[in-house]
Amino acid sequence: MPGISIAELLAEQDVGLALELLAGRDGLGNRVQVPRIQKPGLALAGYTANLHHDRIQVLGSTELSYLEQLDPLRAAENIRALCTHDICCFIITKGQTPPDILIQAAESRSIPLLRSPLQSSDFISLLTNFLEEHLLPTKTVHGVLVDVLGVGVLLLGKSGIGKSECALDLVLRGHRLVADDIVKVRMKMPAVLFGEGKDLLHYHMEIRGLGIINIKHLFGVASIRDRKKIDVAIELVEWEDGKEYDRLGLEDNTYTLLGLKIPFLKIPVRPGRDITSIVEVAARNQLLKEMGYHSAREFQDRLESRMAETVRLQSHTIIGDNLE
Repeated sequence: MPGISIAELLAEQDVGLALELLAGRDGLGNRVQVPRIQKPGLALAGYTANLHHDRIQVLGSTELSYLEQLDPLRAAENIRALCTHDICCFIITKGQTPPDILIQAAESRSIPLLRSPLQSSDFISLLTNFLEEHLLPTKTVHGVLVDVLGVGVLLLGKSGIGKSECALDLVLRGHRLVADDIVKVRMKMPAVLFGEGKDLLHYHMEIRGLGIINIKHLFGVASIRDRKKIDVAIELVEWEDGKEYDRLGLEDNTYTLLGLKIPFLKIPVRPGRDITSIVEVAARNQLLKEMGYHSAREFQDRLESRMAETVRLQSHTIIGDNLE
């Protein structure tokens, strides 16, 4: 079953969640499969229609203080009703002590009850980032990812087409390498794609005839970065005589990764074409598009406006000649 178990979450030390187990040890095998959490405010009041039992339920000061002011019998009834929904996990924040009835219900229903000393807002932020990192879809892509002027450019193309050489030239121009050869693409909420390198290949690049080089050691830490949002995909293809290539750039083509569409360009490669400069200009053009400025469409609008003006002047001339 995909996801992450509560036992794995409890054992996590690097993120800083600082979790401890209070009850429900038999449920540590429960698995979290969605990166969202829920605060069960209304569920503690007895309304469970919108309860998502597959999400981690976080209880902060508001929830516990509400339980304290309830009639003990009513509180016990609501908690037992809540625990019948096979909750995957409860987590108490701010190091608070949960009521005995919650501990007993969690133990009897084998629902892990954990506690963290962190404030609710800090804990939820850390937990959400952790779950997104481990639960959202990932995919490995054969290509090169470069940060060009803040634009994440994913270079695609068949082996030997010149992706790594283009990326090396971009690094020489002051841009930054993210990953070469193998790009690990991860989706982050709400709908963003991030790319990073594999651990073994991080900061390394293969140049045919030269071998494996370490970009970080050769050019310094300013020449690399660990991960980058993917803003545009560019495929390098071999030039074919007689084949028509896009010359105006009016169409906005897209490339689909993990179900998300990103802008896509196809650039033909042949001797004499400065591919690095073209990729750099493509990144600059993408920045303009994100700011709402589309060069090709502006040119088309100006051309159509000029043609319409020419037609209008010709019509006036013809009408004037007929009047004479």
